[in-house]
Amino acid sequence: MSEEQVRPPVKATTLKDIAEQTGFTVNTVSRALKNKGDISAATIKLIQQKAQELGYIGNLMASSLRSGVTKTIAVIVADVSNPHFSIAVKEIERAARMQDYTTFILNSYEDQDVEKKAIQSALSKNVDGIIICPSQGNANNLAFLERTGTPFVLLGRHLEDDTMDYVVSDDEKGGYLATKHLLELGHRDILFLNAHRSISSSRERLSGYARALEEAGIAANPALIREVSHLSGGVRIELTEVIRSRLPFTALFAFNDMMAWEAIFVLNKHQIKVPDEISVVGFDNIQSRFFIPFPLTSVSNSKGKTSRKAFEILLKRIHKQNPGKRYHEVVDTRLVVRDSTRSLL
Repeated sequence: MSEEQVRPPVKATTLKDIAEQTGFTVNTVSRALKNKGDISAATIKLIQQKAQELGYIGNLMASSLRSGVTKTIAVIVADVSNPHFSIAVKEIERAARMQDYTTFILNSYEDQDVEKKAIQSALSKNVDGIIICPSQGNANNLAFLERTGTPFVLLGRHLEDDTMDYVVSDDEKGGYLATKHLLELGHRDILFLNAHRSISSSRERLSGYARALEEAGIAANPALIREVSHLSGGVRIELTEVIRSRLPFTALFAFNDMMAWEAIFVLNKHQIKVPDEISVVGFDNIQSRFFIPFPLTSVSNSKGKTSRKAFEILLKRIHKQNPGKRYHEVVDTRLVVRDSTRSLL
């Protein structure tokens, strides 16, 4: 048997080890590691440096059992591979880290069953709270989560009855701004590739689209309003069908940037040039964070602000602040014009 195979396991550093090395009591060491105000800055620095040298790792499980607080939150989103969600998650993680919270991420893939398992997984880890972008269709999972008593905040979407805390962007205004921009460029036949209308942001963006058309004296054409599967390839299937049907349109407004880019790919494949022949507008302004070769006109929904607000509200719920207050935050949207749209005039 080799020396490596018989080597005994390394013993974890304890508070007692740090106390023996520094000459302080275990209680003083414990309080210094927690940055308690009754310990001098010099003592805190000395003890924390020694703890780092010895490789001390605090026993979070034991601490959470004593306090009932785990200092962890769960974030449940549709698909973190979508840059919109990855940016939001990053902002939440950054805000949480500033408050010494650990974040872990779960995907729902817009599937109710997967979402329920994600909620159960988060609860099994005794998280202090959950930020969730709900997969809508029914409210069963949110009702279940509400019954558990675990604090949670909805991000990006909300329910019709608005009984739960949420932070959303002004989706109606965003849909209006995108459509109005295209109308001002002279477009009249505007194809809207929307998500399923069970999603609150889908309904509200459609409402904005319809308002802009109504203001311009144009009747909304139901044939130009298409619900697209959230799965990859959904835009390809729907837009290919529209092109083959020869339905006339000169502009396209997509529910999000990912759909818009997929639409541009399909249009290019059919030798339809953007923006020379078709103008395209997305939603999310992902290019505010990513350098992408083709500049896309898009509605900005301030992912950083919405994410930080969601965490701030969750923190208030965790600390039981203003228990009678209901938080319904709507963050402003604006249009960012780039090279994917052009005038017909």
